[in-house]
Amino acid sequence: MLISESWLRSFVNTTLDADALAHQLTMAGLEVEDVFTAAPAFTGVVVGHIVEVAPHPDADRLRVCKVDDGSGELLQIVCGAPNAAQGLRIPVARIGAELPGGMTIAAVKMRGVPSAGMLCSARELGLSTDHEGLMELPANAPVGTDIREYLDLDDTVFELKMTPNRADCLSVLGVAREVAALNELPLNVPSCEPVAVSINDHVAVDVQAPDLCGRFVGRVIKGVNARAETPDWMKRRLERSGQRPVSALVDISNYVMLEMGRPSHVFDLAKLQGGLEVRWAKEGEKLELLSGKVIDLNEKVGVIACNGKIESLAGIMGGEDTAVTLDTTDVFLESAFWWPEAIMGRAREYKFSSDASHRFERGVDFDHITEHVERITALILEICGGQAGPVDDIQRKLPTRAPVSMRLARCHKVLGVPVSEEEVTRIFQRLGFEFQCKDQVFTVVPPSYRFDMQIEEDLIEEVARIYGFENLPDVPPVARAAMYEKPESLRGPHALRATMAALDFQEVINYSFVEEEWEKNYHGNQDPVRLLNPIASHLAVMRSSLLGGLLANIEYNAKHRQPRVRVFELGRVFRRDASVQSSDLEVAGICQPTHLAGAAWGQAFPEQWGMAKRHVDFFDVKKDLETLFGAKAQDLRFVAAEHPALHPGRSARIEMDGKAVGFIGEVHPAWLQNMDITTAPVVFEVDVEALSHKDLPEAKALSRQPIVQRDLAFWVNSQVSYQSLVDTLQETVRQHENLAIVKDIRLFDIWRDPADPAEQSLAMRFWLQSPDSTLDDATVEQAMQQLLKALVDNHQVRQRA
Repeated sequence: MLISESWLRSFVNTTLDADALAHQLTMAGLEVEDVFTAAPAFTGVVVGHIVEVAPHPDADRLRVCKVDDGSGELLQIVCGAPNAAQGLRIPVARIGAELPGGMTIAAVKMRGVPSAGMLCSARELGLSTDHEGLMELPANAPVGTDIREYLDLDDTVFELKMTPNRADCLSVLGVAREVAALNELPLNVPSCEPVAVSINDHVAVDVQAPDLCGRFVGRVIKGVNARAETPDWMKRRLERSGQRPVSALVDISNYVMLEMGRPSHVFDLAKLQGGLEVRWAKEGEKLELLSGKVIDLNEKVGVIACNGKIESLAGIMGGEDTAVTLDTTDVFLESAFWWPEAIMGRAREYKFSSDASHRFERGVDFDHITEHVERITALILEICGGQAGPVDDIQRKLPTRAPVSMRLARCHKVLGVPVSEEEVTRIFQRLGFEFQCKDQVFTVVPPSYRFDMQIEEDLIEEVARIYGFENLPDVPPVARAAMYEKPESLRGPHALRATMAALDFQEVINYSFVEEEWEKNYHGNQDPVRLLNPIASHLAVMRSSLLGGLLANIEYNAKHRQPRVRVFELGRVFRRDASVQSSDLEVAGICQPTHLAGAAWGQAFPEQWGMAKRHVDFFDVKKDLETLFGAKAQDLRFVAAEHPALHPGRSARIEMDGKAVGFIGEVHPAWLQNMDITTAPVVFEVDVEALSHKDLPEAKALSRQPIVQRDLAFWVNSQVSYQSLVDTLQETVRQHENLAIVKDIRLFDIWRDPADPAEQSLAMRFWLQSPDSTLDDATVEQAMQQLLKALVDNHQVRQRA
């Protein structure tokens, strides 16, 4: 929420500067995310008056203007704006002025005519995006006055991040109440005195649903001028609060909503053919909103209807049929108390939000509705004219304000500070609470605008906020802190993230809800877990894999011409599992394991002169995955297998101890076409449970004996996998005690005869070492023959000559 400092100071004028005020609000629980000025920095711009306009002698679109800038001499300025006209008052940038973006104004010649300055548009001053012509100022704007001073452009704007429980602060009045309480200052509230009633017109209102609308206030105002100009001061405050001025009637309604926190709606009275009904909608009814969107209603949504026709979505947004226009002359002003439970979540069901629903679903003051209606009426009569009818106040069911008690001893225990009874009394008085104190127990009746005060801890929080969190002392803990040993064999998520970052991957965090097509295409999941209330129509299901989000990250970066992308994500996935029982951490029938996934695309290494450019391939990512597993990588098995998202011949299932723990491979060519990229990303995804445990290192004595190397080349059927050959050799070493001297086995050459692709030649190197003696040729030869025999018996290899 944006709040103008000058608007806030009109309610309560503290001596604190903008930065100190922002810090004070943040420490009181109203977090100020940003502080910025209402306009960018510029100098040397004043109010000017165009005295004379003549055509340029050498350019059809340029005009030569004589401008009074208050200096005593007329300036000659060449201007191309279409609205430059005699008598207009506009911003003038004098010679030497500095405009936003670093532009400095100097004397120039334009098509041979000298120009001593610049006439400015609002866009050139950074005040808006309007660049159709010069920024027109009121006819009474004082010539020569600095434009920053005249338009109050040095005003500061606070951007506040409100927590959902502080609906009372979604207005300038609400924030001003906080500032007044924090600084013990008086609060200047705008006048809400009743206006003179000059007509006796009414609109009959039938509140049929007290659980929807507890109080409905309405008033007829006739003879308004809807084409009246919204005052500049009101426009400025609206714009600095993030609102776009529309028309006088709409602007006044929005202004009071921002000022008092009171949403209201203005109906065109001529379009209301009869009385109003406030009720729950019926299945099948429709409504065209002010935004132009047509929605289907149901019995869970409140509406305002007229003669059976829906005219407004209660507490959320008005309808298009009864909206005021510039031709409106008679209006019906409505403001009501809508129960928060009746508004909560309704707008989100229709995939939009509104300022009114944002406030009503959190709770809006139900006690001062008539005063706020008088405030809106007074502004309408002042700006648009007209005659006001009497206020109709229909009360059906209002919240009961149950007293909340706070024990002073309990307050001391929670805060750790012995705040005195007198200090708490002053705090509650500063907050404007009605309370009694007996035997050091404060009993407070919550104000009508505070829906967050229900239990004792809420009052303790109020004491802490106003007393000042900074004034709470730093006290060491009384109890001894037990230091727990860190399990060395367990790798947590931070360690996994650090390892992935060390492997040159960047972490991403994607939504847990994804497109349904991703689940079907990438994972073959025809029955994903669906969301009851998705934040967007295309994000309607929960992910069963992290792969879709990573591919979307790669696609986005590829479209932005990034040559190399390496990303990973650590997060939960969601899939159906009937064996899962409901608990505090689990939902019945839904399995939620944590997965780690990575994706690499583009160049294998950053471009450099010392290494040839090539694309990342399957084995690059496979090596990264083995590094991630560390010592347990020797237990991994990569078994050729198909996956819906992966290339049929370039993908594998990752197994550990005979159990599938993930997959790895290149993305399927069909999905590459959808992603509009030419080279395939290589991806992997594993269950974090398989990564979370590691073996502790064991110290072993190093042999001082020399290492012997032997090579073995043999022919083998091309269908036999290299992994099966290694498994056979390692199993043979484990079974024979004399083969303990075999320390390492590596493949260093593969050769295939193009004329006979059924066989391939593999060359493997063996490292042999004894712990206590030098190996002789006979021992080495015997070991090599045993290894060869194992390969012959199990895989029918032939030794190569």
